[in-house]
Amino acid sequence: MFEYLEPEASNNQETNSLPLPPRSGAINKGINPEKVRHMLFGSLAGIDRTIKILHALGYADPNDWSDPIPAPPSVDRATAAGSSSGVETWMVILTRTVLIE
Repeated sequence: MFEYLEPEASNNQETNSLPLPPRSGAINKGINPEKVRHMLFGSLAGIDRTIKILHALGYADPNDWSDPIPAPPSVDRATAAGSSSGVETWMVILTRTVLIE
């Protein structure tokens, strides 16, 4: 599976993040941190359920996601074309740091 790191809030605060490998060893071994952004689009209920599933799998804490915001109109139209439910489309964002080997 994937290893992931929480972004550090500041250098002085402890977080529940995984530590980065030592700089000298990380470069020599070819392990590099890279930020990955996850974006969920859908109804509030669908987004909430997906966040809970990812939390149950141990991938992301629900508080790590952004607050829901209405999706841009272009995304809303594209989603509405495939769904006739008429539910407003929302989006949330999560940024993770992953180790690339």
